[in-house]
Amino acid sequence: MNRITEKQLLTEKIVEAIQDTKGEDIMIFDLSNIENSVAQTFIICTGNSNTQVSAISGNIEKKVRNELQDRPWHVEGTENAMWILLDYVSVVVHVFQRETREYYDIEELWGDAKITKIEN
Repeated sequence: MNRITEKQLLTEKIVEAIQDTKGEDIMIFDLSNIENSVAQTFIICTGNSNTQVSAISGNIEKKVRNELQDRPWHVEGTENAMWILLDYVSVVVHVFQRETREYYDIEELWGDAKITKIEN
């Protein structure tokens, strides 16, 4: 029997919440085989304004809290909403505005991870 793990369930709920708020360019990075990585999974997406970035991150928190009874261990970036980071320990979510995502180019930084692109 294929038992879904807590991390997989969390990842699915986060992706659903991003899609519900029209987040774009969703990518899942499996970092579990990378030495010294800060998490097992990164989820990265893009919003088109600080309002949308805030909405995406708020929806992630709400959906995960309501459906999985889980809360992020740490949240950063809500003041200016250029880049909001939600840390669920095993899964870290990065919600970027496009220019900020291009500038920091996290995809390049973790290029040796197994990457899954989610189609819109």
